[in-house]
Amino acid sequence: MENMNLLSKKFESALLEINRIKAAEIFNKCFQEKNSFEILENVAIKTLERIGEGWEKGDISLSQVYMSSIICEELIERYMPKLGVKLKDTPKIAIGVLMDQHSLGKRIVYSIIRTGGFEVLDLGQGLSVDDLARKTIDNHVEVLLISTLMLSSAIKVKEVKEKLIAQGATTKIIAGGAPFRLDSNLWKRVGADADGKNASTIIKTIEVLLKGENN
Repeated sequence: MENMNLLSKKFESALLEINRIKAAEIFNKCFQEKNSFEILENVAIKTLERIGEGWEKGDISLSQVYMSSIICEELIERYMPKLGVKLKDTPKIAIGVLMDQHSLGKRIVYSIIRTGGFEVLDLGQGLSVDDLARKTIDNHVEVLLISTLMLSSAIKVKEVKEKLIAQGATTKIIAGGAPFRLDSNLWKRVGADADGKNASTIIKTIEVLLKGENN
């Protein structure tokens, strides 16, 4: 069997080439090597993290990040039944786009979370402050990821937080999107509990947040 590090690098190349067949073949080799969901999950997440870092440096296109996350999600869900694994439904995680209609960033994060083995509720896009707060409370969401495109939308995260607190909700908010990448402290000023500017590391952000550590 090939070394896992070598297989991981080959998997990354296949994803960047948007080669589903090659990616699936390499993923199957990883499965045959370890026969472990944890290994498959680790390979997928670590690869997506490297791809995300490449995008931040300007070496990888957003379309490559998007398709890589979709392919990883598909592969993980294909192998879950083989290993008797189900998506974790705790904590209750949801994602929505505040005010803006764009959905690309949300779809990438959605796929990455599912690749990490978590179920996630898609609340939609173009949501008003009231809509997002209501859906969060109605669905008993414990971790809410808010995606924004414009600064005017990002600032509204503070209102969502205030409405949730007023209703007695203890939901943790992770805020991400372009405004948060441009201003590293914006998430704190709008009352979010964590910074979600890096979609590729969102699983780690969720885990750290749930442990009560500072992001």
